[in-house]
Amino acid sequence: MTRSWQDPETVETMLDDYKTWAVVGLSGKNDRTAYSIAELLQRRGKRIVPIHPDAPVVLGEQGYATLADVPFPIDVVDVFRRSEFAGEFADQAVAVGARSVWFQLGVIDVAAFERTWAAGVPMVMDTCPAIEWRRRPVPREEQGA
Repeated sequence: MTRSWQDPETVETMLDDYKTWAVVGLSGKNDRTAYSIAELLQRRGKRIVPIHPDAPVVLGEQGYATLADVPFPIDVVDVFRRSEFAGEFADQAVAVGARSVWFQLGVIDVAAFERTWAAGVPMVMDTCPAIEWRRRPVPREEQGA
């Protein structure tokens, strides 16, 4: 079965229903894309969990060196790593029981996508939450209606 990398229903579920986002590659460098997306996730009511070998505190949230170190359930594993290194994080997400995986814009690993879905864990790739939120119609309450 051929699946869309940005299945609309999967994207919608992640953005609307899932609250805890582990951000792989998030450090305290505020000039990096991972940092700005983590800020956006927080503004949208998500709890971010920095995943970085140095385990820094970022945006007020304690970081962890690996996904396996996180002591609470993860809804989305959001991966900011080059494509050749991203697949291992999809596999780790499945191993720790994450509910879904998100590979950022430009991050593509078709084999990891297939493995993750085969394990029953929905995944999107080659897109960004900021892009997906912008694609949506503005809710009436935000239009001043």
